[in-house]
Amino acid sequence: MRRFTAFLITMMLLSAPTYGTELKQQTTEAFDRYVRLTDQQIQAQEANHAPFLWLDALPPERRAGVLADLRGGKVVIERLETLDGGKRVDIPGGMIHHWIGTVFIPGATLAQTLALEQDYDHHQEYFRPDVVRSKIMRRDGNDFQVLLRFHKKKVVTSVLDTEHDVHYSLIDSTHAASRSRTTRVQEVENAGEADERLEPEGHDRGLLWRMNTYWRFEEKDGGTYVESQSISLTRDIPTGLGWLVGPFVHSIPRESLTFTLGTTRSAVLQRMAAGTKPAADVREKN
Repeated sequence: MRRFTAFLITMMLLSAPTYGTELKQQTTEAFDRYVRLTDQQIQAQEANHAPFLWLDALPPERRAGVLADLRGGKVVIERLETLDGGKRVDIPGGMIHHWIGTVFIPGATLAQTLALEQDYDHHQEYFRPDVVRSKIMRRDGNDFQVLLRFHKKKVVTSVLDTEHDVHYSLIDSTHAASRSRTTRVQEVENAGEADERLEPEGHDRGLLWRMNTYWRFEEKDGGTYVESQSISLTRDIPTGLGWLVGPFVHSIPRESLTFTLGTTRSAVLQRMAAGTKPAADVREKN
């Protein structure tokens, strides 16, 4: 009964036009602060020569279990939260969803993995049904500007046109990284129909307003580990309903990251089986 009630409330919150909301400046400023704090944390870890992958910093017993799951083909996901001096970062009018996930691709080289990641023109083929349109709009060396149309159906259907700035860096022959941030997010009304239209940025149902991702790739143990850390911003849940629909809303970014990593693993393995040659071109990190 509780799940059914959450289903009904979420339907009302996300499907009714009257529940549209506006992205406020204070919300974006809080998100930007959260991202800056996360960037500082990552830079400090790099400066202190912390383990390259999240899983390598885990306690030995837990790390052994995570490695066993990864070798078994599973995607390992965990929720994160960046604190500001030990305190939570307040996001007025919005919610931050911060997850990290890892997958292991047996037999895959770093080059083969990066070749798939950079093949944005064909992501719509690899990552359906979550990605239904993909295109490289511009490339300058290790920098990409990419268009992705996301399609998500959970209780209600949402279609989003997004543009991303992505930067890759090859650290050495077995390590690489990339960072991505959205530069445009617009909800699509009546997608695929003659009257298709884009909602104004920040004036929609607030299903996704911002997204930053941090990827790490390491070739070792007879394959390649792929790690993705995702920070996304959505509208807040109206007061009094968080206890009921909060877990449901938070599950969507988790499921999306799980799908992306699992599909990455499957797509690389399929390309390997088909004999597709790697075509990644990532230059050494400065």
